[in-house]
Amino acid sequence: MTEDAEVEVNLSPTSETEQQAPHFLRDVIFHGKFKLLKALTPEETSHSQQGLYLQDGQRRIDYVLTYNVKKPGGGRSMRHSTYLLTENAVARSLRRSHHKRDKRARLHQAQKAKAQLSPPSPTVADVELGCAGETLNGHEDHKAFRREEFEAKLRDMGLVLEKDEDGKIPGLGFVKIHAPWNVLCREAEFMKLKMPTKKVYEVKQSSSVVEKISSLVSKALEPLHPHVEEHRPKNIKHLSHTFTREKLHLFDLSDKDSFFDSKTRSSIVFEILKRTTCTAKYSMGITSLLGSGVYTAAYPLHDGNINKESPESSDRKLLYEEWANYGVFYKYQPIGLVRKYFGEKIGLYFAWLGLYTQMLIPASLVGVIVFLYGCATVDDNIPSMEICHPRNNITMCPLCDKVCSYWRLSTACGTARASHLFDNPATVFFSIFMALWAAMFMEQWKRRQMRLNYEWDLTGFEDEEDHPRAEYEFKVMQKSMSKDKKTKHKVEKLTFRDRLPAYMTTVVMMLLMIGVTFAIVFGVILYRISTKAALHMSSNPVTRSHVQLTVKTTAAIINLVVILILDEVYGAVARWLTVLEVPKTDKSFEERLIFKTFILKFFNAFTPIIYIAFFRGRLVGRPGSYWYVFESYRMEECTHGGCLMELCIQLSITMLGKQLIQNNLFEIGVPKLKKLIRYIRSKQGGFQEEERKKKLLRYETDHFLEPFAGLTPEYMEMIIQFGFVTLFVASFPLAPLFALLNNIIEIRLDAKKFVTELRRPVAARAKDIGIWYDILRGVAKVAVIINAFVISFTSDFIPRMVYQYMYSPDGSMHGFVNHTMSYFNVSHFQDGKEPMEPLYLGYPVEICRYKDYREPPWSLTPYEISKEFWTVLAVRLAFVIVFQNVVLLMNDVVDWLIPDIPKDISLQIHKEKILLVELFMKEERVKSHILESRVSAGGPAFCSRSNNNNNYTTAHPRSSLHTNSTKSF
Repeated sequence: MTEDAEVEVNLSPTSETEQQAPHFLRDVIFHGKFKLLKALTPEETSHSQQGLYLQDGQRRIDYVLTYNVKKPGGGRSMRHSTYLLTENAVARSLRRSHHKRDKRARLHQAQKAKAQLSPPSPTVADVELGCAGETLNGHEDHKAFRREEFEAKLRDMGLVLEKDEDGKIPGLGFVKIHAPWNVLCREAEFMKLKMPTKKVYEVKQSSSVVEKISSLVSKALEPLHPHVEEHRPKNIKHLSHTFTREKLHLFDLSDKDSFFDSKTRSSIVFEILKRTTCTAKYSMGITSLLGSGVYTAAYPLHDGNINKESPESSDRKLLYEEWANYGVFYKYQPIGLVRKYFGEKIGLYFAWLGLYTQMLIPASLVGVIVFLYGCATVDDNIPSMEICHPRNNITMCPLCDKVCSYWRLSTACGTARASHLFDNPATVFFSIFMALWAAMFMEQWKRRQMRLNYEWDLTGFEDEEDHPRAEYEFKVMQKSMSKDKKTKHKVEKLTFRDRLPAYMTTVVMMLLMIGVTFAIVFGVILYRISTKAALHMSSNPVTRSHVQLTVKTTAAIINLVVILILDEVYGAVARWLTVLEVPKTDKSFEERLIFKTFILKFFNAFTPIIYIAFFRGRLVGRPGSYWYVFESYRMEECTHGGCLMELCIQLSITMLGKQLIQNNLFEIGVPKLKKLIRYIRSKQGGFQEEERKKKLLRYETDHFLEPFAGLTPEYMEMIIQFGFVTLFVASFPLAPLFALLNNIIEIRLDAKKFVTELRRPVAARAKDIGIWYDILRGVAKVAVIINAFVISFTSDFIPRMVYQYMYSPDGSMHGFVNHTMSYFNVSHFQDGKEPMEPLYLGYPVEICRYKDYREPPWSLTPYEISKEFWTVLAVRLAFVIVFQNVVLLMNDVVDWLIPDIPKDISLQIHKEKILLVELFMKEERVKSHILESRVSAGGPAFCSRSNNNNNYTTAHPRSSLHTNSTKSF
């Protein structure tokens, strides 16, 4: 037995009296023994110095709980005197008989129940401890008692606890939790964890041409793989099986310390913390205790340091060097190592983000080609050439009442040329391409997900029903107490009727928030109208010549600022509404929160864009009969180049602004700011000079990190970006390129945040991305419809096609500009609406032009809608129907052609099933052979078992199976 092992034995209760003492007294005994032991061993081991192990330097810290400690003044001397008083109290308590101790316990429980029903008294003195002069606040005393009760039950569950209230962070106590081997085995069996067995088999590669080409490509891309073992090609795989203590011989237990890795150990402890009950009132264990302030934080520890100077090697340091580093942005992600350290749920997120970023590469290339095509053909575009021709003297009607005057069409030359960059025949092809790209991306992710499920041994994993949330249990308890005490009916759940007020509140608030979004869009419309009129009144010719660009840009920036502010407001509102509904499980809570947040943020981000794409310029009226808002604001119309250019400006500013400000700056600045505030509140700065040379332990360092708030914000920003990339891609072909550049930074930014800025999350198992996949499919379907309408109604693609094939005298685009404009007699202006400067162009104007399909003033039906309008409208509607059906059909064909499960993965899963059957059949044959031999020898009919540390293992005859099971197949 080693010296450390002896320390471990000596720290346990030795006498019967000590073992029968209450748990909170056992803590004091353990604390006193440990102080004596610490005095005998002046230097701690290197492991305990790092804060990853308990004080014995052998047992690993699997989880940490923190709580506030209110110590009386006096520093160490006062703590020492308190310890002496406590030690005397222990001596007195241990001398009492069983009867008296049980009587005191019952009295204590009665006092606690009374304290729960009545407000605590201002002064509470513990006569047993003799601390009449050193009283604690009643509320804090109640929290301390609940901690003692909870920790006692954790010890009953087999966990090892160690407290530290004398650390370097004043006012903060730590409970360090270690899960022994027998607890890990028991919980792994309860949780049905799949663990690798001794059996290994060879993953044979196909000899087809496709596989050979894939192998050559992998070798060529070898420099892009991170330098971690997980990304090296492996032809050998361990056969996995659900862990059970009855079949321990199947698993390689040569190193029990590493059999369960750190993320598995912490997840096992977290499951125990969640289901361990405290009292009937707070039956959800750690969840309710954190909510009520009994504990201030609960988290697993990071592995080691990330400093390059540190000699230690850990998964965290490897992740920092090969993943959370901007210098390796061009490399693939070590997804296997990410999963090993953070768990499957976070590993799936980064795998999905990596595949999405890879799929953006071809989309970006095609988008750049489409944009370059527009640049190359802008000088050959006949409509823009007609607008920009120097002899073009078409006089246009004023863009606003009174202050705006007549203007020449040639002044819109720049806008017309810029519109062609995004409004050309190639954008139609690009819209179809992006619809197919979205379908291909979804199929590729399903295949990638199945491959990861196979590699991570999740093929047979099914989501188990989660524990009820603390809030749900509390509501059920309240409902039970509100019923008549005479009725014996026990309330077990909340019904739809119980949640009806919350549902009604949700519907009303959701509609109200969407109405707020519409109101803000309407306010920006009024801003554009009034600002345009004000700038036209300016005497500066430069200002008047750039009115359109100024108004568009400033309005887009205002929209961006409002979107960023409302995003935070809507996120808080969505969480509040979800809390009101009291979902039963964490999964239900997360899905409801995601749905509400997505709906609100989707409307917030895309309502201004939808207005510009489909409504602006269509609810205007005509000269002499314009539509007005509040009888004074004339509805705004599009320039002659169309609204597509303004749609592009709004989309680009919103997308780039959200990515640069919200997704990047906020993610970098906010965690650092919160960390600084937490550091200041802990009063660490007050004794920084005194403790400068003292290094914080790992569990103390992790306390200053930002708590993990879930993956919802990470997924949400990517889903909104996916909407920008797919929904209006016909108006902004460069959207995939900007998304690609953002995601290259986003991956490393998120990685660095997870490795260095956040506390280590509890590893969660998951075999898919959940509701996010359904949202992605919904956005992809809506994108087909929206792009069809953008091409048909927002761009000039349909009017140009109708003119060229139906109205052009020579089948060319010559005369298209004149064909799309109507005539207006200026004498028909309404009174008080005519321009204040009719001679602004230097000559009197009798007829002006405006963009619309209407009859001229000299016809029999002046200003009526012409037949060309109905022809174009019919073609537009036909195009929308045909485009949607064709693209959706092509999506279904892609879905049908690409199998969800790769063929090689399907074969390997089938092979694993066969190997498992062979393994169990072989085990049964060995059992039968042993049984027959014993029966023939007249011995006992059953194999004997030995109990070693609560882990059941079979007798020596199975040792032959241990050797045989390691053969390679």
